[in-house]
Amino acid sequence: MAIDDTDNLESIGTGKLASMISENLDAKRWGIGSYVTRHQMFVHPDIPYTSHNSAMCFSANMNDGYIDAFVEFAMAFLQKESAAGSDPGLCVVNIDKLSGADKLIAFGRNAKKSVIAKTDAYRLAKHLDIHLSEHGGTGQGVIGALAAVGLRLTGNDGRIKGHLKIESADGIATPIEIQSQTHVEVVKTVDGLLPNDSDKVRLGDKVKAVLLDGKSTLLVNKIESEGDFTAQWETFSKQQLRAY
Repeated sequence: MAIDDTDNLESIGTGKLASMISENLDAKRWGIGSYVTRHQMFVHPDIPYTSHNSAMCFSANMNDGYIDAFVEFAMAFLQKESAAGSDPGLCVVNIDKLSGADKLIAFGRNAKKSVIAKTDAYRLAKHLDIHLSEHGGTGQGVIGALAAVGLRLTGNDGRIKGHLKIESADGIATPIEIQSQTHVEVVKTVDGLLPNDSDKVRLGDKVKAVLLDGKSTLLVNKIESEGDFTAQWETFSKQQLRAY
């Protein structure tokens, strides 16, 4: 499920609303929602957006019998909770029944580099039998919502919402300690180099994970300084994470 353009400059943000919908999924015992991923769309003068033009998406394990009720709930939730002046869009995809995932992925990738019309989003959603709906304003959020699902399907796009909370000694933790306290599944470099479980990782001020190879991944750099014996690795900086 993905949503986009639900906020204004004073509201709590689309990411928070996505988390709230996921939490309600659990509370209503309809299924189990995953972490929320943020997907960056094309930034262009012809595309209206609040701050960064990003959409939010999460996956869920859910019995097919609850999907219709969940869609109704999500629509009503956006209608009520979206900020004044926003243009909310909602996309819900039953992956088990999706044929043409390649077309959806292509749409998502295209939305990162070009301006897309709302009619194109609806045309693809109809062709793939995907739920796509707008809930206020111009409804332009349907474009980002549909694109976010396609990008999530790649398994290699997006930062995971929220900063990781890791208890550590002097800001240093091992990969095992990081994984035991968070949803992180893999700690590695961009080149695929994996630290040993007992290696020490220096944690930045705000540690975030990204989605790579379908897994929650904490990216690290190898510390090359010969004079630093406290840690062998350090987490990605905010600047480095902007690429995801």
